[in-house]
Amino acid sequence: MSELRSALAGAVFDGIAKVQEAGLCGMIAFRGDLSATKVKNAVTGVTGVDMPGQRGCNVGGDNGLAWMSPDELLIMVEHDKAELVLETLAKGLKNQHYMAENVSDARAVFTVTGKHAAEVIAKLAPVDMSTFSVGEIRRTRLAQVPAAFWMHGENAYTVVCFRSAADYMFGILSMAAQEGSEVGVFG
Repeated sequence: MSELRSALAGAVFDGIAKVQEAGLCGMIAFRGDLSATKVKNAVTGVTGVDMPGQRGCNVGGDNGLAWMSPDELLIMVEHDKAELVLETLAKGLKNQHYMAENVSDARAVFTVTGKHAAEVIAKLAPVDMSTFSVGEIRRTRLAQVPAAFWMHGENAYTVVCFRSAADYMFGILSMAAQEGSEVGVFG
């Protein structure tokens, strides 16, 4: 059996913000009726976090739920627990219309942290970072890469993209975090 590896083996760049590949993360793309009690109970039960509202992301430890669209969530769990979570969802959602797929190995995850983290994201995404707050998520593009990002703490963001774009994403985040590139809008 091959060894599990993240896309960039924990690559790190330190500049006006720290950009770091976060390693292996379990992710399940979930679609269904998010207002259904059975769905709410199942997804909150496997993660232990509250159901997020529109454009919300609730994270606790390695687990989380991120609102991706009116009928879609990103379920986050430990990488080695994703298949077990799918089985648990199947049991809990028997006779309920839904779709759940393990996309863990198709995604790359990065963190952007530091005083100028919002500035780094703002250089790449068409999002008003001056109003962005902890627990918010956006599904958008960073440069030309489809991605999602959320604020998981003060001056701290998580970015998710397709694994095939991991090297490019790390490059553009690092370029936006180059020393001397501060714009001074948010700090």
